[in-house]
Amino acid sequence: MNFELVGNLIVKDNEQAISASFKKREFVIEVMNERNSDWNDYIKFQLTQDRCAQLDPFNLGEPVKVSFNIRGRKWEKDGKVNYFSNLEAWRLEKVQAAADPGTPPPPYTEAEVPPAGDKEDLPF
Repeated sequence: MNFELVGNLIVKDNEQAISASFKKREFVIEVMNERNSDWNDYIKFQLTQDRCAQLDPFNLGEPVKVSFNIRGRKWEKDGKVNYFSNLEAWRLEKVQAAADPGTPPPPYTEAEVPPAGDKEDLPF
């Protein structure tokens, strides 16, 4: 199952060597709730193996688009069964910050402005 989320990077952990053949790196994004910022979601993901380096170019506070899979595992120890889930990120993309609705649009370029002597045939 493939999913995508966009949020601001708020935690960027260092790479961890779990074993000689497995490494991971965790990070957290804050996903804004449009109705009430008190209800924002804080989602923790992990990158594994050669994907750990994908987090390097991102800075805290930057918007990021995360493509991820949901992984679930069963773990047994001493006769007790436990289950856990991981959000496995497999691609990170930079996202342009959304423009503030109160910000005026950029000025027109010369190519977009009609020449002053050009008259249009308008009905009014």
